[in-house]
Amino acid sequence: MIAYTIIDKFEFRKSNELTSWIQFVLDEEHKQLGEVNYIFCSDDYLHDINVKVLKHNTLTDIISFDYTLGVVVSGDIYISHERVADNAKKMGIDFNDELHRVMVHGILHYCGYGDKSDQEQQLMRSKEDYYLSLRTF
Repeated sequence: MIAYTIIDKFEFRKSNELTSWIQFVLDEEHKQLGEVNYIFCSDDYLHDINVKVLKHNTLTDIISFDYTLGVVVSGDIYISHERVADNAKKMGIDFNDELHRVMVHGILHYCGYGDKSDQEQQLMRSKEDYYLSLRTF
C-alpha cells in the first residue's frame, strides 16, 4: 500500500498513475510493496526532523526511514515540497519532474541503492533517469 499525507499547505493530487509507476519500479527491481508512506511537508518541518533525529543542521528535500524486510519494501518518505520547488527552479525543470525524481529516489534507497560515494550517486541518478523516462503520465 502507498499512502500520501500532507502535513501543511501543499496541493498534491494523488494519482493512480503515480502509484502504479512506483509499483512498476518495485516490480522492475524485484521487490514487493509493503507499506510506503509519502509525507509531504515544509522545509521547517523536515529541518526539525533532520536536526532532532539525524543531528544534521541542514535543509534537505528528502529524509527516508527504511523499514524494508528482505524483498518487502516499506518505509516513511518525508519530502519537503518547498525544497523540491526551489531545486526545480534552480535547475530550470518542471516541479512535478523534480518531485517524481525525489519520490523514486526514496524508493530506490529501499531497493538497496546508496548515494554516499560518487559511484553510488552516478548509479542512483542513472536509475532515477531510467524510471523517470518510463513514466506515461
